[in-house]
Amino acid sequence: QVHLVESGGGLVQAGDSLRLSCAASGWTFSNGAMGWFRQAPGKEREFVAGIGRNGGSTYSEDSLKGRFSISRDNAKNTVYLQMNSLKPEDAAVYYCAVRNGSPSSPHSSFYDYWGQGTQVTVSS
Repeated sequence: QVHLVESGGGLVQAGDSLRLSCAASGWTFSNGAMGWFRQAPGKEREFVAGIGRNGGSTYSEDSLKGRFSISRDNAKNTVYLQMNSLKPEDAAVYYCAVRNGSPSSPHSSFYDYWGQGTQVTVSS
């Protein structure tokens, strides 16, 4: 059974950084693409970043690309989301997801398994 566990969330001030981790088990990690999504209260879940099994990355928009960075360590079955210069509007529950295939996709329906999420709160 595939199991994804996110960690690294927390309460930070605007301008701070966080690194989220998502550890996967029960699946051949190197075979699939990974994605990070987020959902703020009252809003729909949205795509943040994705990374294919060969390391190619995509971001939801240019502004995130400049502040966020996705990476993966296949030896550790872990995908990371480095978030710098955090803003209050980045506050949300962040979810990782795995797609049994590649490349990554901004569409949540393409992903097969999801983690439980980790809360990121950014104070102004």
